[in-house]
Amino acid sequence: MEPRALDKVGGAIPFLIYPVMKLRTLRSASLTLLASVALLAAAPFALRAQEKAKSKTPERPPLVLKSDAKAVNREAADRVSYSAVVKKTAPSVVNVFSSKKVRAQREMSPFFNDPQFRRYFGVPEQDDRGGRGPTQEGQGSGVIISTDGYILTNNHVVEDADEVEVAFGEPRREFKATIVGRDPKADIAVIKIDATGLTAATLGDSDQLEVGDVVLAIGNPFGVGQSVSSGIVSALSRGAMRLTTYEDFIQTDAAINPGNSGGALLDSDGRLIGINTAILSRSGGFNGVGFAIPINQARAIAEQLVKTGRVDRAYLGVQTQPLDAELSKMFDVTQGALVVEVQADTPAEKAGLKNGDIITKIDGTAIRDQRHLQLMVTRLTPGVEAAVEYLREGKPKTVKVKLASLPGQGGAVAGVGGNDIGVLNGVGVADIDASTRSELNLPRRIEGAIITAVEPDSASARAGLREGDIILELDRKAVRNSDEAVKLSEEIKGPKVLVRLWRAGVIRFLVVDETK
Repeated sequence: MEPRALDKVGGAIPFLIYPVMKLRTLRSASLTLLASVALLAAAPFALRAQEKAKSKTPERPPLVLKSDAKAVNREAADRVSYSAVVKKTAPSVVNVFSSKKVRAQREMSPFFNDPQFRRYFGVPEQDDRGGRGPTQEGQGSGVIISTDGYILTNNHVVEDADEVEVAFGEPRREFKATIVGRDPKADIAVIKIDATGLTAATLGDSDQLEVGDVVLAIGNPFGVGQSVSSGIVSALSRGAMRLTTYEDFIQTDAAINPGNSGGALLDSDGRLIGINTAILSRSGGFNGVGFAIPINQARAIAEQLVKTGRVDRAYLGVQTQPLDAELSKMFDVTQGALVVEVQADTPAEKAGLKNGDIITKIDGTAIRDQRHLQLMVTRLTPGVEAAVEYLREGKPKTVKVKLASLPGQGGAVAGVGGNDIGVLNGVGVADIDASTRSELNLPRRIEGAIITAVEPDSASARAGLREGDIILELDRKAVRNSDEAVKLSEEIKGPKVLVRLWRAGVIRFLVVDETK
């Protein structure tokens, strides 16, 4: 599976090499000509002298090379090398192979009917039998995080995969893997193999990284086999890449190429500090700008995926904006998140936060800006009490806030983990809250469950269900919340179900057929 390039429109930038010549003046050219004539005239005498000297040259003795072992050992001791780090950490990095059946052409967008368009995106041709088409395979990397077989990788490495395999070691060991859980919003997934006694990576603390720190990247670039590259941390907290919802990337110049996705980014002591994810490239290959998900973010997600198979993010209930230069002067503060609205009936309102407060710390961690506040809150678990430090009219204050669950993140999910029971498999739903009603301009009379996720290869997606739709009824039975939606989806035998939904002010019916 390839790390996703942020720019796939442009082509490779050509590098032109021109010969470099020194120009001569007319005068210098004349002098050069005279010198050349003189050399030609003297050439026969020089050749005869050379032959005479050659005939008198004695044979040379055989070449004997000597080495100073002690000096070589001293040089090795002084040599900068990460071989010890690599030997210790390489066994925890694995190759991940995924495969999935590609849907036939009739089930794809009409754009894919164009053969040239299909070839450009690597879409296989339709098979003659209809239904599912050929198998599409991908490869990436992963990192063993427990001795009993839990492996951390990218979501895009295993997303929609019908089969996942893991290979590593010499001699090569191969295992079938199961998907424990996926988090598309942060591009993290956990898979599991049936094995024990594995070498697990030692996790570092990505919050302690600094620009300029030496890092190593280990993975399987281009499928050539496990490879190591080195570089430094080029930048921290990169966002706005539009790759995921929650972005806080480590930027590095350690070479990351297709096949490195899900692999390890290590510090100079061999501690795992990031999961390699993406590259910025015009050609699809590495151009010196790679991105990795910080391990502190990945660890919090992995723990939830292993425990529950899903991610439940925390929620504070404020809208904020960044502090520009003028606002920083006005509030006499250099960093933090300026609260512009405290939403009703939220943890923030209950704790007494107000518009104009500037949140500076969460549980002792300094808040850099608006995006950093969101990342720090969503890294926490709903129900925990977090210490929120803030400034109000220039005075520092601290309050304990019991965080809630982030609305609209899929409080319940139908058909997760391969339990294909009932109908609407692969559809995530959540309860409707005040912020959802405001965002969608949803009338008070509308009750139901909001769709938060639709698996792209599911029958529901093909029938036309979308994220943001409000399910009102299933098979003419009213749905008032997400629990009722899940319960009904499991009770309805199918394979067809009549869905009544609300979308953008219009109520309509759709039929979902699980056999299609």
